[in-house]
Amino acid sequence: MMHIKISIKQQTLTLFDDASRVKAQYRISTAANGAGCEKNSGCTPLGEHMIRAKIGAGAGLNAVFVGRRPTGEVLTPELMAEFPNRDWILTRILWLSGKEPGKNRLGNVDTMQRYIYIHGTPDSVALGEAASHGCIRMRNADVIELFDTVRIGTPVIISAD
Repeated sequence: MMHIKISIKQQTLTLFDDASRVKAQYRISTAANGAGCEKNSGCTPLGEHMIRAKIGAGAGLNAVFVGRRPTGEVLTPELMAEFPNRDWILTRILWLSGKEPGKNRLGNVDTMQRYIYIHGTPDSVALGEAASHGCIRMRNADVIELFDTVRIGTPVIISAD
């Protein structure tokens, strides 16, 4: 089965094919606050997850999402200047759900209730360093490629190493 491994240390997302061969690897950005599963921590959760929902099929490059809904905006330098503190969620959303009760599922550690996604980010944002609010940020072209390749239910392992 196709699966994803996210390395917080390496700041990479690796897609493996059904035979566990590397199909693609992408530079990403995980949480500035590091790894952690607690609600309101601003951390990237660890452990076994799955893609629970795919949002944004057919949306244009740099389409802006708020609350998992397209706003109708397309990111421009002017829009970025108008909202300098916005956490930009762009192009596609792969919403993650934890699979380990007490670690990343249910209660105060529920990845899905924390709204942890793999999503697009402005191309001007540096990747390869921890800087997000908990989500996994990717280049917009990369998140489209990943979105079009994976399906709901695809396993995702997030590790500190």
